[in-house]
Amino acid sequence: MAQVFDRSSNALARLSLVLTGIIVIALGVTLNELQRSPWVTRQGQRPDQPIPFSHKHHVEGLGLQCQYCHTSVEKSSYAGIPPTKTCINCHSEIWTNAELLEPVRQSWATGASIQWIRVHDLPDYVYFNHEVHVNKGIGCASCHGRVDEMPLMYQQNTLQMEWCLNCHRNPASNLRPTSEIYNMAWAGPSTDKPVWCTSTVKDGPTSQDVSCTTTDPSNNGNPELAMMQLEPVHPAGQARPQSGTNLQPHPVQGGEGQTVGSPLPLQLAMPASYQKFTSQMELGKYLTAQYHIRAPEQLSSCETCHR
Repeated sequence: MAQVFDRSSNALARLSLVLTGIIVIALGVTLNELQRSPWVTRQGQRPDQPIPFSHKHHVEGLGLQCQYCHTSVEKSSYAGIPPTKTCINCHSEIWTNAELLEPVRQSWATGASIQWIRVHDLPDYVYFNHEVHVNKGIGCASCHGRVDEMPLMYQQNTLQMEWCLNCHRNPASNLRPTSEIYNMAWAGPSTDKPVWCTSTVKDGPTSQDVSCTTTDPSNNGNPELAMMQLEPVHPAGQARPQSGTNLQPHPVQGGEGQTVGSPLPLQLAMPASYQKFTSQMELGKYLTAQYHIRAPEQLSSCETCHR
């Protein structure tokens, strides 16, 4: 083969292999960056809506809560797009002749739905349940960003699988008390602004088992009390408290000297035991246990998110 290929061909072959490898690596990096770019994820893009609805004006300016428009966010897999009737509740009285609101009036008159453009639109094969996340301590701002500061709605996060997995690998960084779910400005506890939490007497795996406050219960003149509910006394004169206490209500004597049950349930007030948190991770780990959040290794089924 020496008569066909010059000796320099060996160097040329090695160089071509190196260049091929570099091109393949560069192409892979380029495609990876492309699929993460806003051109693909639509992150930060503000689509042209039929009506330039301002969340900042309605949420921050007027103080409307998320549930007023998104009525199914706590009890359904989807948050829901408000019907025209929700808009008309207010705009039949104010800004009744505004040109921007002509599509609303036209929709109300004809019964045709307003063709809103979905901003947070997941692929059809992805199943996301709003109800589970909201009732397990994930705030609106954790996924949607500071909606109260958005004159025009846009997608703040990528919504890609990597972004979802990062949260499920460490849910403690995003969990918050259920009383703060709709608080867009929630930043988590700190040394200057601690949070106190306690377990309630309720049973079950829901987030209602936890009660949190930003006010120090020990400095309150009337500290919060956890109420222990006792069941009514049975005819035999025995009371069975829900929490396992041995205290018994006083029986009531009947007309013939028989012991009958207490006419009303007995409530025993006991001071609640609060735990103080000064960092988001401390609070998040506590809520992870109290909310019964599944660990990453327990999410072994793809059908959890993919249908």
